[in-house]
Amino acid sequence: MVRMQETGSLRGICRWYVYALHGLLCEIIFTSSWDFATTCSWKLSGVSSVWAFFIYGTAIFIIEKMFLHLQTRCHLWCRCLIYTLWAYLWEFSTGYILKALDACPWDYSHFSGNIMGLITMEYAVPWFFGCMIVEQVVIKNTLKLQLTQDGNPKKHKEI
Repeated sequence: MVRMQETGSLRGICRWYVYALHGLLCEIIFTSSWDFATTCSWKLSGVSSVWAFFIYGTAIFIIEKMFLHLQTRCHLWCRCLIYTLWAYLWEFSTGYILKALDACPWDYSHFSGNIMGLITMEYAVPWFFGCMIVEQVVIKNTLKLQLTQDGNPKKHKEI
């Protein structure tokens, strides 16, 4: 069981930054893979938006809080379902606000399972497994990162 107060992990803003970078990178990889699958172009053109940095950083930071609260209360599959519902709620909410400002970088209107063009049910399985990777790999490893008093990474003994 991971407890933040016991790990001495990075400050919240540093973890948020790691999560934001992870989300932005994953979006670029996903869109470039999608581009390749639909065009067979080896350019691997991935796209994102500067909004994605804030959106992913905040979403994963909140998933971290959910993980710390739920890890002993429910099974991994149940947690990932909760995270997926959160991801949809967050994507819809931020998309709705950005659409009102004429700044929403995504549009799922061409998908049959879309809601207002802001989310699509067709991405439920990728979101679910993406959330599983976020918890099992990104969050758990980010919580292990530590800095010393002088701000340098903590050195571990070689085995």
